Amino acid sequence: MSLRNHSWREVVKALSKLGFVAKRQSGSHIIMEHSDGRWTVVPRHDPIKMATLKSIVEDTGLTEKEFLKRL
Repeated sequence: MSLRNHSWREVVKALSKLGFVAKRQSGSHIIMEHSDGRWTVVPRHDPIKMATLKSIVEDTGLTEKEFLKRL
């Protein structure tokens, strides 16, 4: 599995499994926050571009491999 062609719903679901909660929405972007202070922004676009998804993975503090296990 790769970071290509994932919907925003899949990403939000994976982040929820990691303990992130949707705090608010600003336009077409969902701001998700973890209880330890980490946060990231998920665009409500399908599919999410690979560069954007890499940035989201970086914000979570996981490797791509660990993140893909949750998808």
